[in-house]
Amino acid sequence: MRVLTFLHSFEAGGVERVALRLVRAWRGAGIEAPLFMGRSDGPMQNELARALEFHQPRQPPFSTRRFETLWMMMTLPAVIRRLQPDLLFCAGNSYTVVALAMKLLLGRRCPPIVAKISNDLERKDLPGPIRTLYRLWVRLHARFIDHFVGMEHAMEREISSAIHIPSRCISIIADPAIDQRQLETLRAGAIGRRRQENEGLQFVAVGRLVPQKNFGLMLRAFAVAATMRDCLTIYGDGPERARLAALALQLNIGDRVRFKGHVPDPASHLTGFDIFLLSSNYEGVPAVIIEALAAGLPIIATNCSSAMSELTRHGRLATLVPVGNLYDLAAAIAAARRMHQCKDASFSQARRFTIEQACGDYIACFKHVTYRSIPKNNCHPQAEVRS
Repeated sequence: MRVLTFLHSFEAGGVERVALRLVRAWRGAGIEAPLFMGRSDGPMQNELARALEFHQPRQPPFSTRRFETLWMMMTLPAVIRRLQPDLLFCAGNSYTVVALAMKLLLGRRCPPIVAKISNDLERKDLPGPIRTLYRLWVRLHARFIDHFVGMEHAMEREISSAIHIPSRCISIIADPAIDQRQLETLRAGAIGRRRQENEGLQFVAVGRLVPQKNFGLMLRAFAVAATMRDCLTIYGDGPERARLAALALQLNIGDRVRFKGHVPDPASHLTGFDIFLLSSNYEGVPAVIIEALAAGLPIIATNCSSAMSELTRHGRLATLVPVGNLYDLAAAIAAARRMHQCKDASFSQARRFTIEQACGDYIACFKHVTYRSIPKNNCHPQAEVRS
């Protein structure tokens, strides 16, 4: 079985990080798993792609970063024709438009496509008209994706309802956010950590500095509710870094907020902190929450995904607040000193999301799609009616 994964680049991103680790795991399990990269730049090349062979189109004399999706649509078909994979793996929502292009350009020569749903399909953050268009786009996925993967059981109903497909076209595979070695390392650090009651709290957040993550809300809530001894450390980089740094100064918390930028394996830094924060507008199953659970940290997070309740055992492992609600997020931060995490329950939940477990589950899913030959358009909403 030959499974081709396609990614834009090695730029830091949760979807890309998980996909690269899956490709390596599939190869280790004996699956032929070629990898297509639109370009080879990005910090994760040295972090995750050492000795990881990949296919790359001949690069033009200018950067393709600004039109990377169009570039992939133009160059990926030739690779598919040459490699003749049995299946295409679409690593996340942002890549499904490329999947549509492959179906249109290759027609019957396009292999079956398995797409992982990596982000929220409701997108309540969008304005009304745009949200309507987005819903139509999501529903169109039934026309060109052969099988869908959700990352938590709560996502199955969301996927089925939004895309209008039967449950047989959906597999639930826990998001492989962590490996067994890393899990044990974080657990050991969590057991050895002791919070000093007479010191300020050390808050930490991890994520790309982009509008989706709404770090502006986090900074405002921190400014309102944190004490003068508390500090916030943010790991991650992105186009909003300068704006967020200026906002921290404006809020008079510039000396208590540290922007660390991109670091390899940010999870390894978590055990030195007291509280984990997440302020996203929308997510799928946030890998950073799984890493925080593995590190035994108390968690304050926005309820930014249909999977968040199940992921945090219905709020027992986190304080969940409404998306975009400054008052509730600030109130949770103000009460953070009284928060304690049940480390055994936290670790038990995190261990469900290992790469070792997900590798075999994905292979079983791929075999189901290829060897059992799900008919073309089997996930088409009208096909269900005819059957």
